[in-house]
Amino acid sequence: MSDPGGREIDGSDPAGEALPRLLAVFARAEFQAPVEAITGLAALLAEDWPDEASRADVGRLSAAAARLDAMVRSLFDPSATENLMEGRDAAAASSHLRHELRTPITAILGYGELLAEEIEGAAGAAQAGTLADMLDAARRLLAQIDAMVEFMRLAHQGRGEEAQRLLDHDSALHEPMEAIRSVLMEPAVTGPRALGRVLVVDDNASTLDLLSRRLRRDGHEVTSCDNGEGALELLEGTEFDLVLLDLLMPGVSGIEVLRRIKGAPETAALPVIIVSALDEIESAVHCIESGADDYLTKPINPVLLRARMTASLERKFLRDRDQATTQKLRTEQERSEGLLLNLLPRSVVERFRNGESVIADSFASATILFSDLVDFTQTTATLPPDVVLELLNGIFSRFDRLTAEHGLEKIKTIGDAYMAAGGLPEACRDHAARAAAMALRMPAAVAEASRAMGQDLRIRIGLHTGPVAAGIIGKDKFIYDVWGDTVNVASRMEAMSEAGRVHVTGETLAALGGRFGAEARAPIQVKGRGTMSTFFLDALPG
Repeated sequence: MSDPGGREIDGSDPAGEALPRLLAVFARAEFQAPVEAITGLAALLAEDWPDEASRADVGRLSAAAARLDAMVRSLFDPSATENLMEGRDAAAASSHLRHELRTPITAILGYGELLAEEIEGAAGAAQAGTLADMLDAARRLLAQIDAMVEFMRLAHQGRGEEAQRLLDHDSALHEPMEAIRSVLMEPAVTGPRALGRVLVVDDNASTLDLLSRRLRRDGHEVTSCDNGEGALELLEGTEFDLVLLDLLMPGVSGIEVLRRIKGAPETAALPVIIVSALDEIESAVHCIESGADDYLTKPINPVLLRARMTASLERKFLRDRDQATTQKLRTEQERSEGLLLNLLPRSVVERFRNGESVIADSFASATILFSDLVDFTQTTATLPPDVVLELLNGIFSRFDRLTAEHGLEKIKTIGDAYMAAGGLPEACRDHAARAAAMALRMPAAVAEASRAMGQDLRIRIGLHTGPVAAGIIGKDKFIYDVWGDTVNVASRMEAMSEAGRVHVTGETLAALGGRFGAEARAPIQVKGRGTMSTFFLDALPG
């Protein structure tokens, strides 16, 4: 035979095996609501019934409602479903169920109609409305039972088209039946089951062994522990993806283990499923409120356990991926931040973040430092490019450290030339002294770096102090640059310096205020400035 969807239903077909389950689940799901309405309305009638002479009939009606409620509630017990199906096919079982349920429903309808006649026209208008609602619920329930039985009979006889027409005609039967059937009879669409490192904690040896063996068979990596203290020690030294935790254990109880897991930052996100013999709702609520991800009662249904574990592990793995992605983004952000700070001063970066699009500042006084390696092009002409790069990198890396130590701002490198500035982008009074102190240490840095590469390089350095402008140049490949006559003069000082010497102008020497020794040079002709008095710094101050 076939079900209304056209699938064959027989003893060998999984759909055929599901049809009795469909009957039982439909009865549990669809009968409970109207039965609860009937029992609730019956209780209201018993409390407020105004006619003492007919109160006994109200009691009989309430008793019939209680019997109906007990019968429907028994359907929630799987063993009751098995007893219902024992020795019967789905059609016979549904007919038997109708017979059992019709008895209390008939009593409810009979007593209800008698009571309705007795109070008709009397002062009990409120009770009459309650009674009418109860009778309506009972009639709808009876009609629903009859429709279910008819559907099962047609399906069992292979009359699929008639069964389908019945479903199409009765939406109260069709919608829940289709929904329940889709859950019971359609194959679940799932991906590969999530597998992980599982810690199983239970003081009962047989339960611990059974759970561990079952999980290993499913493909999990399992660690077993029979007490709470040991579980906490394992959690300190081993990474797990999930904990199956017994609630009732001597010593450190399961609830205490749960609290410590959720209270430690390194394990707070670890999923914990409580497995307990306690089936009270208060116990489950207490564990969930304490941080448990799920709660299962013993004896454990392996199918339900597998589903709950898979859901918890998938959530955990998704969270792990999110955290890894967040960390990767944070690392990339820090890397980008570092690269940006290599190009721009920190204060300028902050101004960009605050929305400034054009950054250009004037500084009344700053000191510009230029340096150049003497005869670098000729010295390195025969060296391979990678050796030249390594040599320059060694020298400029030392210059960068000196720049940071003395609180200067590196501006740029051009070939073997290095440019730095003091007094910008944040103004300071001792910018000339900072630049001079760095300049005097640069020859030794060059000698150290070049000797490490088997070379003997020397450096020329020039300083000048005066007003400058500074800001961001470019839009795509931008740099923080400095311009003005002070920059040009500092460049001339470097070009007219001598190897190993620091050449400064009178403005820079004046800004140093006598803190550095200096040797006067003969007046020199400087392009664009004419004759100038310049000096060589002698040494760092003692």
